[in-house]
Amino acid sequence: MKRMGLAASALSVLAMAQGVQAAEIAAADDPANAVEAVVVTGEKTARGLQQTVSSVAVTTAARIERENIQDFYDVVARTANMSETYGKTGFTIRGVSNSNVSGGGTGGLATVYVDGAALPQEAVYGGPLEMWDIGQVEILRGPQSTLQGRNSLAGAVIITSANPTYTPQFRARANLASGDELVYAIAASGPIVADQMAFRFAVEKKDSDGFIYNPNLKRDMDAVDNLYIRGKLLLTPSALPGLRALLTYAHNDRDSGYEFTYSRTDRPDYYDHRIDLSGDPSRTKTKTDILTADIAYKLSDKLTLNAIASFNAVNTDATIDFDMAPAHSSYGTRAQTTKTDSQELRLNYDGQRLKGLLGAYHATRDARDLSSSLTNVPFPRATLVSVLTPSLLSGVGNPTPAQQAAAAAQASAFANLYVASLPVIPVNYSGSQPSTIKTSAVFADATFALTAKLSLLGGFRYDHEENTGRSAQTASFAGTYPTPASFGPYASYVAQVNAFVAGMIAQANASAPEGTREFNAFLPKFGVKYQWTPDIGGSLTAQRGYRSGGSTVNQARSSVAAYDPEYTWNYEAALRTAWLDGSLTLNANAFYTDWTQQQVVVNLGLNAYDSEVRNAGKSHLYGFELEVAQRLTPRLSWYVSLGHTRTKFDDFKVTAGALVSDLSGSEFPYAPHWTAAAGVDQRWDNGLIAHLDGNYRSNAFSEADINQARTALIKKHLVFNGRFGYERARWGAYVYGRNLLNATYSQYTRTDIPVALLSEPRIIGLTLETRW
Repeated sequence: MKRMGLAASALSVLAMAQGVQAAEIAAADDPANAVEAVVVTGEKTARGLQQTVSSVAVTTAARIERENIQDFYDVVARTANMSETYGKTGFTIRGVSNSNVSGGGTGGLATVYVDGAALPQEAVYGGPLEMWDIGQVEILRGPQSTLQGRNSLAGAVIITSANPTYTPQFRARANLASGDELVYAIAASGPIVADQMAFRFAVEKKDSDGFIYNPNLKRDMDAVDNLYIRGKLLLTPSALPGLRALLTYAHNDRDSGYEFTYSRTDRPDYYDHRIDLSGDPSRTKTKTDILTADIAYKLSDKLTLNAIASFNAVNTDATIDFDMAPAHSSYGTRAQTTKTDSQELRLNYDGQRLKGLLGAYHATRDARDLSSSLTNVPFPRATLVSVLTPSLLSGVGNPTPAQQAAAAAQASAFANLYVASLPVIPVNYSGSQPSTIKTSAVFADATFALTAKLSLLGGFRYDHEENTGRSAQTASFAGTYPTPASFGPYASYVAQVNAFVAGMIAQANASAPEGTREFNAFLPKFGVKYQWTPDIGGSLTAQRGYRSGGSTVNQARSSVAAYDPEYTWNYEAALRTAWLDGSLTLNANAFYTDWTQQQVVVNLGLNAYDSEVRNAGKSHLYGFELEVAQRLTPRLSWYVSLGHTRTKFDDFKVTAGALVSDLSGSEFPYAPHWTAAAGVDQRWDNGLIAHLDGNYRSNAFSEADINQARTALIKKHLVFNGRFGYERARWGAYVYGRNLLNATYSQYTRTDIPVALLSEPRIIGLTLETRW
């Protein structure tokens, strides 16, 4: 009854449509057959897609509307050479994760910008990534270090919300879908002072029960409660011709399941009946605030001065059940606060032969990371044997091989008994790892036309970073030590091993003082572009990518481990073509990337938490993207995209005590060899509309491992989506389906517990919308 009442409220929204004017629907109302004009802004200058040599996938507002794209991860699924990682918690671009490839490094590899603000990694799961009233999403594939700096070695994502208009506009939408999902949204825009000041306001409220139920806690584990509010103010004062100022404030408040929300796989029909048996709730609450000022002043016909300042704060509070068992035995909390402010001053020049920009940038990011937990650490049996064996030979001056073998066998036999008595080590842990990163840079990018057809491309960035961090943590034993009485002839060893366990915990009970590291990087880009005809052009470019070094906390040793920057060289060829009077475009990029000084996680052998980041890797990747779009008539259009990526670790060794695992030859996690997407959109004169699209991901691996195909395979999958409805100038009603054929696959499967991150099930929904 509750949902019926809410649906009735949604219908009442449509009744407000009396006397309103029609919203513009570009694909339906444009009399020309030309493919929708796209302007790319992610390279800090406005440039047509056909004139952009970087590999850019652009999702416009019209496409968001046509394809019922609801959040950023819908864009990921439809983009060539992109994939989700660990469910909707991250993504890869050309096989490179936005966070890291091999577990190493604390800085991201691909930054998400929302209205000019660079979001920290934790916001990629719980931040403002809904697509309501979004103007455009740009995916820049490949290193963007020259223009974007740190954390853009894999690429960058530019999300820009719709801007204020001097013409009044209003939209309202209600959406009801599977998983007991209900979404209300409104957006309004219009003038405050005619032709001088305008506003835009957008709100979206989303509630969903999700699909995973916990019978122990009697609650939905992946339920979502999300509120997104955004306001924008545009100033173009007549007293200052050439001045344009855009102010944006956005707030997102999200309460959802923990970012890794697993389902049991030891139940029949576990895709259809998703169950979690945790005894403690796993939830994540994220609050995000973004404030941006973007001011441009046209100094002359050729020169424009831009000043962009932004501030964002992301606060995340998470509770986690580590063992996902009914017992209240292994759980924790984590609170993260990241505040980022940045300033950029840029001069853009648009001449006949020379076009380019020169800029300066500074940013400060303050992060606080507080965690506490009761954790069951798996007992390091191999470490115990290696420690105990020499002590058994301490009274033997020069032991023979037979004596060494006997001591090892005795140590192994005792270890079996001890580990049976204490299979996990319960540890009470609390830690604090604050850090501050200050980044300053100067950068330039330019195109110079040598002839009417041949142009030189060039750019550089000089980046300076100060990375300051420290660590404070406490750890204590939270269980009961084994007593000698139950060990028979091995009783004398118990006290020694109890002391060994206490020593390991004590080693983690310390602090690391504050330290600062500085990094400098010169990041050049150069290339050539040739325009064979007005509709056919190509280019060759080379660009250096970069991720800064830093420090990570080794929890087992309570030490801060420093590591150095990593670099790539990316070599790229691009082709841009338009055919049939612009109604058909075919664009392609091919790339090869060489990666050195790769940051990887190594384990030093004490236990599972004795890990730190080192520069221990080398790898390469190559592939291509092909994207075709055509508008056959003003009301019928289609597109196809194809991506291919091959990744390989050339040098990747992981050390765990005396054991060295050589992972050279393995592939990057979440890097399918093939990605593809296709869609068709039809609109009839009588108001009926139909859209169908599909996306494909070939087999991939969920982690870097010696036996990837056996232990970490994500099977290939094909997902279809559709949207069908009826619309008039002032309102529309639609039904839609996501994953129409109910494709099933696991994004990640645990080997220690029978749980997995399962694919999204089939979803059917109803949308009602009004437009003024």
